[in-house]
Amino acid sequence: MKVLVVEDDAETADYVVRGLTEAGHVVDRAADGREGLFLASDGGYDVLVVDRMLPKLDGLGLVRALRAAGVRTPALFLTARAGVGDRVEGLEAGADDYLGKPFAFAELLARLNALARRPPLSAEPTVLRVADLEVDLLKRMVTRGGQRIELQPREFRLLEYLMRRAGQVVTRTMLLEGVWDFHFDPRTSVVETHISRLRAKLDREGAPPLIHTMRGAGYCLRAPD
Repeated sequence: MKVLVVEDDAETADYVVRGLTEAGHVVDRAADGREGLFLASDGGYDVLVVDRMLPKLDGLGLVRALRAAGVRTPALFLTARAGVGDRVEGLEAGADDYLGKPFAFAELLARLNALARRPPLSAEPTVLRVADLEVDLLKRMVTRGGQRIELQPREFRLLEYLMRRAGQVVTRTMLLEGVWDFHFDPRTSVVETHISRLRAKLDREGAPPLIHTMRGAGYCLRAPD
């Protein structure tokens, strides 16, 4: 089993790394969240051990970023914050298990073995493409015809939502829930405004339009006819 331990406390990290190594596993260690995200992003590990409180990028942000990028490597949070609310928040962020500190190494090892035995989920793509439009989810980069397009965070989320449903009609309600997390109608033109801005950036220099308005239904992102 190949394990990545993301832990900034040197004593805890050494204890976990040593125990896993002695158990016959291959172990890498990252001392902060950014390094952990970089190492885990290629999906080459069987399981991740992630401290919740990390410098540069906390454990929640690390796991959320991996899941958003389609990396499904099982992750176990190892942390002193083990209240019910903390556990729920961690699991909702995409973690697969939660173990509070202090912990028994035998239990940690048993939990990691159980996670590693789970059948792998079908891998999700990390690069989305429609015609000459490309969205790299790991690099958070958008290009069309090889030319980079700079998007604001909400515009990126909107485009990703449409790209994942390319060829399908997406309603205004779906966009409000999936992109803005609104479960009510705010009675504003926020969707229409962002669609207009996104079109202006994607269809520069006479490029054929990719986002089409479906009258009375919503929007559809598809390759030009």
